[in-house]
Amino acid sequence: MSKTALVVGSSGIAGGAVAAELVSQGWSVLGLARRPVAQAGVTPIVADLHDPAATAAALADVRPDAVFFTTWARQATEAENIRVNAAMVRTVLDAVRPAASVRHVALVTGLKHYLGPFEAYGQGVLPQTPFHEEQGRLDIDNFYYAQEDEVFSAAERDGFAWSIHRPHTIIGKAVGNAMNMGTTLAAYASLCRETGRPFRFPGSEAQWNGLTDMTSATQLARHLVWAATTPAAANQAFNVVNGDVFRWKWMWGRIADWFGLKPAEFDGTLSPLETQMAGDHAVWRRIAERENLIEPDLDRLASPWHTDADLGRPIEVVTDMGKSRRLGFLDYQPTDDAFFALFEQLRAERLIP
Repeated sequence: MSKTALVVGSSGIAGGAVAAELVSQGWSVLGLARRPVAQAGVTPIVADLHDPAATAAALADVRPDAVFFTTWARQATEAENIRVNAAMVRTVLDAVRPAASVRHVALVTGLKHYLGPFEAYGQGVLPQTPFHEEQGRLDIDNFYYAQEDEVFSAAERDGFAWSIHRPHTIIGKAVGNAMNMGTTLAAYASLCRETGRPFRFPGSEAQWNGLTDMTSATQLARHLVWAATTPAAANQAFNVVNGDVFRWKWMWGRIADWFGLKPAEFDGTLSPLETQMAGDHAVWRRIAERENLIEPDLDRLASPWHTDADLGRPIEVVTDMGKSRRLGFLDYQPTDDAFFALFEQLRAERLIP
């Protein structure tokens, strides 16, 4: 039986990957974005989720079996994040309600569920790692909680099943994405090679020496589709990571080797990428012109602030996947391979030299 999916945020890292996975599994895929990008097998829908009436009009004729919500909009404060991002979820679920076709809604959030929002990231009393899904919400405002509550409310009202997916930092390709460590590190390494600057780890001693994990976009996509099609996974929240753990003191050298660099010795001090890359826009434009790259705007590729937030955390962060394993999701993705596959893709598509 043919199934139709609506992927909200299809131009982003998670959305683009889940759209591709759905296409590969034979779904009819509708990709909603404010500025959709061309993707094989995906029918684009243009909508601004800040405009409920326009979104309702854009979705008036669609009858999705499943909705995959993979986007968010960064605001200046967490109060505004809550207001804006909860409204975006509500706008989509209200828009598809008249068709009464939706059987499952999947929402992508992340480990800020356990770590807190950017305003209080990694501060205060945090749950013990590895993070488990049954650990409760922090006693602090968090737009992830508001997004979840919109899904729960609509599910109770309209009778669909749901799943919540909490990836760690996502490795994948998306130009213009606000949270994009893989492409940020690729641009940083390219700039270090160009200028002769040391390839310096920007983060904390805890991240350099402690264990961590990450989530490839393809692993996340497989998990989203698995949950939407596995009855035992209905109405549950899940962590989703690659399945391996590593220390950045090891991974940093792996990334350096790929770019032909020697990693700088780590001296234990923070060297934020936002500071290191602040004056690199003209250098990147020069590289892009010389190498015939398709994106000369460094801000469209790199999000140093977000990479700094992840790599600057003062605690070790690892994530338990036991819940998904027990229910049958056994996929695994080595994180260094995920980085290398992304770098190869970026180079093949002339996004990095």
